[in-house]
Amino acid sequence: MDLHEAIRRRAMVRSYAADAIDPAVIDRIVGAALRAPSAGNTAGTSWIVLAGPLETASYWEATTDESWRTTSPRAAGLRRAPVILLAYASADEYVARYAEPDKADPRLGTDGAAWPVPYWTGDAAFGVMTVLLCAVDAGLGACILGNFRGEDALARALSVPPSWRLFCAITLGHPDGNDHRSRSLERARPDSSMRIHRGRWRA
Repeated sequence: MDLHEAIRRRAMVRSYAADAIDPAVIDRIVGAALRAPSAGNTAGTSWIVLAGPLETASYWEATTDESWRTTSPRAAGLRRAPVILLAYASADEYVARYAEPDKADPRLGTDGAAWPVPYWTGDAAFGVMTVLLCAVDAGLGACILGNFRGEDALARALSVPPSWRLFCAITLGHPDGNDHRSRSLERARPDSSMRIHRGRWRA
């Protein structure tokens, strides 16, 4: 698919058919995510692939409660997603990389707290965007789920090392046509002329 067409068609999908996804397609999507930009070639992002109801259940059990699972109008559609991809990043990996001779900068400190813009957050986001576009290219739907609750319980359930933090989850599957559109889509977007500034910031 043409790149610009994939960008135009990309949208969050919140209701899926339970049909399984070809493992080769999943491998191709996650493999592409590993090709996303990596500051200092650190490779400080990793992915966990949860495929099938037994594996995806561990995500829902750790990050949601019974009230949401039984009352949210989006719960059933989201939980039918046959695959959940978990995007992880490690600040420690970047701090260690940027202490090496070719990257050393004493202003960055030794714990990541002094970084003006954390590279691990940016690299995780680059990988997630790659996944979203690859999903469109594969004829699949995808939706980002933020890291709001249950991260520690999920890490314990999946044996994630302590230095790795969950950036987000991405549900992946075939849309079932019963999507629950976000109310955010009703919000008007500013004109592009208010968001693209040429030469300098203009009011």
